[in-house]
Order: sequence, then C-alpha cells, then structure tokens
Amino acid sequence: MAYIEFKNVCLEYYTNKIKTKVLKKVNFEIEKGELVAIIGSKNAGKTTLLNILSGIVKLTSGEVLVDGLLISNLTRHKLTKFRRKNVSFSLEDDTMIKNLTAEENVELGSDLCDDPLDVNVMLKKLNLLKKKDNFYSTLSLSEQKKVTILRSLAKNVSIFLADEITKSLDSDDKNKVLKLLKSLCKKQKKTIIITSDNDDITTVADRVIKLKNGNILEVVINKKPKTTGGKKC
Repeated sequence: MAYIEFKNVCLEYYTNKIKTKVLKKVNFEIEKGELVAIIGSKNAGKTTLLNILSGIVKLTSGEVLVDGLLISNLTRHKLTKFRRKNVSFSLEDDTMIKNLTAEENVELGSDLCDDPLDVNVMLKKLNLLKKKDNFYSTLSLSEQKKVTILRSLAKNVSIFLADEITKSLDSDDKNKVLKLLKSLCKKQKKTIIITSDNDDITTVADRVIKLKNGNILEVVINKKPKTTGGKKC
C-alpha cells in the first residue's frame, strides 16, 4: 500500500444548473519521502488536488487514503485534526503578516506544532538569517516567497503541499529551495508535493504527475532525480 492513494477521485460542481467537472476519475499513488511535481496549465486541477489532500475540499466521489487512513470519509472535525497534525500548505497567494519580521513570520508556523524545525537554522539554509529582523514588507519579492515557504516548513509535519512556490524566485533561489526540499525528503522522509504550470521542476522530482483538464495524462518516475532544477524531463 502506497503512503498516499487517490482512487477514482472525481470533483464536480453546479453553477446555474450547469455541471463543471474539475477532476475526472483521478488515480495515482505517492510513496512516503517522495518529492512529487504535479504539472499542468492553469485550471488543470492542480490546486484542487492539493485542497482535497489537505481536507479543505470535499470530493464528489472516489477515495483518498493517507498512510491507510481513508481521509475522504472523515468528518469535518476529524479532517481538521488530521490537517493540523499531518499537513502544511504553502500557497501561491501571499498570506504573510506585513508588520512582522521575517523571523516572526516563520515562527508562526512553528507555533502550530509540538516539534517545530529550528527557525534560525531554516532561515540560514535560504540565506535569510541576516534579514531575520527585517520587516516582511521591506523584503524583496524573492525573499518574501522564501519566508512564506519556510513558515510552512517550520510546522514540521509529514506532508508539505506547495502551490506554485517556484514563481517569483530567480534561478539561484529556486535551486536553493529545491535543494532544501530534497534534503527534507531524503533525511526526514517528508512527503512533498509541488504544483507548477511549467516543467522546470520535473528533473528534481521523484515522481511527476501530468494533469490536463482534470485528467491524469501521465505519471513519470524519475529513477535518478537531480538535486536542482533544470530542463524538462
């Protein structure tokens, strides 16, 4: 049994009696400790997959299992407990607090768990230690993005979901972030899932899930994933 399993997952909704199918019998597996890239254009259903896995969105039909637990059948209360204990989510949209420092924003993530990662160690890994006392609003866009990522990682849970986190990062910062994520997968067996609308992270991922119009086009296993990003696989 795989660590994460999507079995015939469908999601649809109605607007003015018109049915829209967002996901169409999606099937895939993810092993514990993998770095996974979900690739697809805008409106392919990438973010929806993350929202279902985190328990934010309820699927229409099918099953989602995490470490043998059927999370798609959990009550809202139990889903909240599952998410708090097991999942951290880094969003594409900016959710940081502007009048807090970089360090204080990252600490907000560490306050959400019993065994957080060391904030200063994390800041150092992405060359932000010298900027830890700077207010978030004074940081560059790339630095702000790194703070956002670190806040989610500081929670120190088993599953890290990242929605388009490589946007706003230059090549050097992108590689630093990917190297950190790879290290967490390898050394701490974190399962990390990243969405992207381009192929720049496919060579780094252990598993690449290609999505189009709510359908899985292909699942590719990289036998020898690279440490940093590059051209498509």
